[in-house]
Amino acid sequence: MPAPKPDDTTAHEALLAFDRAHVWHPYSSALSPQDPYVVESADGVRLRVRDRDGTPREVVDAMSSWWCALHGYRVPELDAAARAQLGRMSHVMFGGLTHEPAVGLARRLVDLAPDGLEHVFLADSGSVSVEVAMKMALQWHLAAGRPRTRFLTVRGGYHGDTLNPMSVTDPVGGMHALFRGILPEHVFAPRPPSGLDPDGAALAAWERETRALFAAHAHEVAGVIVEPVLQGAGGMHVWAPAALTVLHDLAREHGALVIHDEIATGFHRTGPLWAGQRVDTPPDILTVGKALTGGYLTLAAVLCTREVAEGVSRGAAGGLMHGPTFMGNPLACAVASANLDLLASRDTPAEVARIEAGLREGLSAAAELASVTEVRTLGAVGVIELREPVRVAEVTAAAVARGVWVRPFRNLVYTMPPYVTDDADLATITSALVEAVASAHG
Repeated sequence: MPAPKPDDTTAHEALLAFDRAHVWHPYSSALSPQDPYVVESADGVRLRVRDRDGTPREVVDAMSSWWCALHGYRVPELDAAARAQLGRMSHVMFGGLTHEPAVGLARRLVDLAPDGLEHVFLADSGSVSVEVAMKMALQWHLAAGRPRTRFLTVRGGYHGDTLNPMSVTDPVGGMHALFRGILPEHVFAPRPPSGLDPDGAALAAWERETRALFAAHAHEVAGVIVEPVLQGAGGMHVWAPAALTVLHDLAREHGALVIHDEIATGFHRTGPLWAGQRVDTPPDILTVGKALTGGYLTLAAVLCTREVAEGVSRGAAGGLMHGPTFMGNPLACAVASANLDLLASRDTPAEVARIEAGLREGLSAAAELASVTEVRTLGAVGVIELREPVRVAEVTAAAVARGVWVRPFRNLVYTMPPYVTDDADLATITSALVEAVASAHG
């Protein structure tokens, strides 16, 4: 790319200066703000960014924009759906009204969902969908005269940044530990043993401890909420479907509901359409988000069984007590339907299997680094776990210099690339991550 012109440099510096003085970025300080890269455009799997000094670069997006841009950027089918819907209406309230984009999306979701999930509540974001799912479980028990107010989950999870989702996110290792004493206190089982097929003795020990914990709190547990098989922002931990089956069994034995949070794992990210399909029993409630619109607009959904929907509706309130302003936004729903159609038109499982193989091969060299404790892959997810907290700015800069955008956190350098990432770009991603870790951590 050509060097920036003087007026481009001035505009770039002015933009960064205002950003530094006034714009608050995620998980950042207003006193010592981050120095972000400026994105000027995106196309396919590439972002066009400027370095902090104004140098233009083209980088492969290894993050799918926090796991949502499954097809990359400027996707013709999604662009067309957005333009067509803008020609009709971009928004209308959902209270007392309905429209084809929302109904059409709900129909697609019911068709795709695990067996028995047939009612759809359209929400604004992943965190909101978890709020709604937890409200559903609480109202279901209240309507039946069972005032259960707690949830059981496992350590190492992450469910969002609003209050109820924070309360079922790991209370010690998670990012919300400073809110302890303010959030509701729920029941946390140990984190299940690592891997899809862990050591039998370790799994049996975990089951004994978890069964005892559940029995002690069964009278107050409204539901079990977990990210099936792969935990996301809590640590990218892969855990056994057998442990998920144990949690399902315990919930059924004690009259609790099961909530699968598939916001990060849904739509084939771990291989199957739903990560929870690795067990035989479906959940009572399912949350989806992130990739629902292919990264175009914020939208999420909560699906539940008829039993849950009818139970909630029989309560004193007469219905589910939640109603977001932008619920069922027609523009987002139209793009989401186009996104699901595009996923169905491609051999998405094969795409994900190809990416998994490329990540496994390309990241394997990181296991030889002294700073690395483990390298793991599952579906279109690749993780390099370090022995120390990641030097975010250094690793990011090293990856950008090698043509890749990555956003590490905690002690993890990871990638969740778009499914359309070709083999050459996948090799670029994996080599850049390995070399960035080596240069920053050794």
